[in-house]
Amino acid sequence: MIARILKKGEESITINQLMDEVKKSPRIAECGALFSFEGIVREKEPGKNTEKMDLTTPDIKETESELEKIIRNVKNKYGVIEVAVVHYVGKFQPSDPLFLVVVAGSHRQETRSALNEVVEKVKYELDFKKEEHTADGTNIIMSGG
Repeated sequence: MIARILKKGEESITINQLMDEVKKSPRIAECGALFSFEGIVREKEPGKNTEKMDLTTPDIKETESELEKIIRNVKNKYGVIEVAVVHYVGKFQPSDPLFLVVVAGSHRQETRSALNEVVEKVKYELDFKKEEHTADGTNIIMSGG
């Protein structure tokens, strides 16, 4: 299991590197499915264009601990072999990678379901503050907490 909250610029992990790490699992031979997700900063939405975004969390270690709990619960629920998540905090531009998830499992159904659940739980349950800066001002979005 990999559960990391990283400050952008301090350490850089790509989705391909995360997939390679998951493939090093001693149980990879049991896997028939490997799904990945890379969330990037969206520039264009109806009615607004994001010029930049700041993403913060009050306590990186606490947020990482909560991420570990999410991963453990999802692994137990779906019986997948490996889950790896990297979420960045800091200052971002449109198209910058923000959130990486890789799930390895025996079959595609439970592996895809596990991936979807990790993505949704991280988005809504972890304590992040997102500030989207547009030409019209700043939009603040709170999650988790």
